[in-house]
Amino acid sequence: MKATGIVRRIDDLGRVVIPKEIRRTLRIKEGTPLEIFTDREGEIILKKYSPIGELSIFAKEYAEALSQTTGCLACITDHDQVVSAAGPAHKEYAGRAISRDLEELIASRGIHKGNEGREKSIPLTEGQREMPNLQVIWPIICAGDTIGSVILVGETGQSMGEAEQKLVQTAAGFLGRQMEQ
Repeated sequence: MKATGIVRRIDDLGRVVIPKEIRRTLRIKEGTPLEIFTDREGEIILKKYSPIGELSIFAKEYAEALSQTTGCLACITDHDQVVSAAGPAHKEYAGRAISRDLEELIASRGIHKGNEGREKSIPLTEGQREMPNLQVIWPIICAGDTIGSVILVGETGQSMGEAEQKLVQTAAGFLGRQMEQ
């Protein structure tokens, strides 16, 4: 565990403030769900909660099925990282932090179809240099809240039409309903 040198006191309601620097670094915003753990040494551990992370094995299998069906890179994300990736160059994406642009798109419930020529491609991960030009991004919505996204990325020479968009939309809808159960 990394020491920050910051000490905070608990107020009369049992609350403690997480310093702004830590919230910014870890992308913790108002309303971000946190899991609370304790260990045997008496430490309290706060961890960002990822509902999609609970379905990681299922999400991996779904991403693999999407990739096999389309021949494209398929990614499933939560608000912070790529939870699973399958297909071409999947190792470049799996487990990596998502870009701020993608995070904002998910939070706004945006749908992105970057192959239509009117929209620019969105970087999927932090520090991504090469921008995939064929993308379909659909938010995963569970109980009225966005919890992640399903992404299909095509390579140059591939075409992504209405069928691929419907596949991504269906996957996002299915994963959202799985989380509600």
